[in-house]
Amino acid sequence: MNARIIKDKAATAILWASMILVGLVLAGIILFLISKGWSAISWDFLTQPPRNQMTEGGILTPLVGTLQLVVVSMAFAFPVGVFTAVYLVEYARDDAFTRLLRLAVRSLAGVPSVVYGLFGLSFFVIFLKIGASLLSAGLTLGCLALPVIVGASESALMAVPQDYRDASYAMGATRWQTIRKVVLPAAFPSIITGAILSVGRVAGETAPIIFTGAAFFAPNIAKSLFDQIMALPYHILVLATAGTNIDKTRPIQYGTALVLLALVLGVTLIGVIWRAHLRSRSRSLK
Repeated sequence: MNARIIKDKAATAILWASMILVGLVLAGIILFLISKGWSAISWDFLTQPPRNQMTEGGILTPLVGTLQLVVVSMAFAFPVGVFTAVYLVEYARDDAFTRLLRLAVRSLAGVPSVVYGLFGLSFFVIFLKIGASLLSAGLTLGCLALPVIVGASESALMAVPQDYRDASYAMGATRWQTIRKVVLPAAFPSIITGAILSVGRVAGETAPIIFTGAAFFAPNIAKSLFDQIMALPYHILVLATAGTNIDKTRPIQYGTALVLLALVLGVTLIGVIWRAHLRSRSRSLK
């Protein structure tokens, strides 16, 4: 058999094996959490706050707190990330400053989350005097999400054919009109990918919010940006390491982890469906 064919088949087999391995790992995690946490899942579990020193009740407060964190962080990170990508692709010159800026953005993606937490504590909580709150935690998580959104948005904008821009300019449109009416709509389905990845990471982070706004226990849902909040990942950590009765709350721990995983997967699925819808609609308009 030709050596080239053997190499091709070997590469294909390795790729398939890698995909199957990842699928098995994900399936194993899901099945493990279902087996351990399904008994805790109920309507009351989702709609009641923790009570009796968090050994009873549900997860309403941390569940809503997690959703609030996602909304605040994305409200900050998504527009800032997209506008940064627009500047880098459409306005910035290819000089040393731009290359340094791109390098800085890529480097931020590898910074440990605990460092973001310390930054949020120093800047938002202490320097800006916002205090430990939903706003401080959300802005910190927004900073964490920025590199992913900028990178995905930049790639999406660069993938838009130059012919689109040239045709718009030929019709008398300004640069901003071209970006707003032509480039961004064409790139938006791919930009959503970065937002989806960011939501998944933001929802599951613990270290940044410990320093900036997460509460060990909060009896009520935060009604202000300046209130402290409970969040699912920190709630799991508290129950597993610092709870009043760790063994008794074991089903609650696994149930909370299962809800968090379902939340992340659900948001991802919705985002994928929305992206596919946007792409199909853009194709139909061509």
